[in-house]
Amino acid sequence: MKKGLATQVEIFGDVIAKMQETAPANQRHIQEYLSSFCFGDFYTRGGLELKIRELLTLCIISTLGGAEGQVKSHVLGNKNVGNDKETLIAAITHCLPYIGFPRTLNALACVNEVLPEN
Repeated sequence: MKKGLATQVEIFGDVIAKMQETAPANQRHIQEYLSSFCFGDFYTRGGLELKIRELLTLCIISTLGGAEGQVKSHVLGNKNVGNDKETLIAAITHCLPYIGFPRTLNALACVNEVLPEN
C-alpha cells in the first residue's frame, strides 16, 4: 500500500491525497485497492521503467472504451513522468489496427483535451 501510494503521488501528484480524503467512507476501499493492487503490486515491479509502464497503461485503458476519464488521467500521468504528446500519439497510432478507429479517435480526443496544441 505504501509503495503504491508513493508511486501514485509520483505520477499524479497531490490529487491522490484529495481523492483518498474525499472518497465516501463506503467507497474508500476502492481507492485503497488502486493504491495497493494496481500501483503497489504492478507499478512497483521491476523490468520496466515508469515511463514505459505508464505509456502501456494509457494504451491498455484506451482499448477498453468507456474509460475516457481514466484515459485522461493517464494522459496527464504520462506527461508527469516525461512522455510528451508526440510519444502518446505515436503509441496510440500503433494501437489503431488492433483497437479500431473509434477507440483510437476517443483516445486522441483525450490526449488533445488534456494536452492541447499551443
